[in-house]
Amino acid sequence: MRIKSTTFIKSAVKPADYPPPGLPEIAFAGRSNVGKSSLINVLVERKGLVRTSSTPGRTQLINFFDVNGCLTLVDLPGYGYAKVPLEVKRQWGPMMERYLAGRETLQGVVLILDIRRVPADGDLQMLSWLRSYGRRPIIVLTKTDKLTKNERAKQIALIAKTLEMPRDQLLLFSALNREGRDQIWQTIVAVAGLEQTEGEPA
Repeated sequence: MRIKSTTFIKSAVKPADYPPPGLPEIAFAGRSNVGKSSLINVLVERKGLVRTSSTPGRTQLINFFDVNGCLTLVDLPGYGYAKVPLEVKRQWGPMMERYLAGRETLQGVVLILDIRRVPADGDLQMLSWLRSYGRRPIIVLTKTDKLTKNERAKQIALIAKTLEMPRDQLLLFSALNREGRDQIWQTIVAVAGLEQTEGEPA
C-alpha cells in the first residue's frame, strides 16, 4: 500500500469511547515484547507513530489510527508478562474482548508472534477469541532476521502445528530489513475488502 497519510485518531477503553464506526478496521494484537509497535511503524512508514519501548506493556489503551482515509489500524494492548500494575492487567482482557466481540467494523486481527518462541497460553487464548467471534486472524511471525534459514523452517513448522494452521498462512516479518511488509499489506487489503488500487506495493 502506498502510504499517503497516517493520523492518530484517539485512544479508548470502552465502546462509548471508540470512534464512530465507518472505515474497515484491522487490529494488531500480540505479547507485550513481540515487536507490535515496530511492525505497525514499518507498515505505515512512520518511525515514531506508535511508540516503541524496551519496557513491555506501554500500550495500555486501544489506539486508533487512520491510514489514507480508507482504513483504520487499531493497536490493542500487549498481553503477557508486562510489568504493569495487576489491576491494569485485569482490565486488558475484558477491554480487548469487548472490542473483538462487538466492533462491527472490525474485519480482521493481525496476531503477532515471535518466530523464536512457541505460542504461549495468551497467544492461544487470543486465537481462540478470534475464532469464536468469527474474526479473521492474520498470523505474522516477527524477528525473522534473528534465525538461520534452517532454524526458521523448524520454528515455522512447530508454530503451525501448535496453532493447527497451514504453514502458508504464517507471514514472516523483520523490522530490521522490512521483509514481508508488502505481503502483509496485501493480506490486510484483501481482508479489509479495500479496492485493489489501495493495495499496490509502496
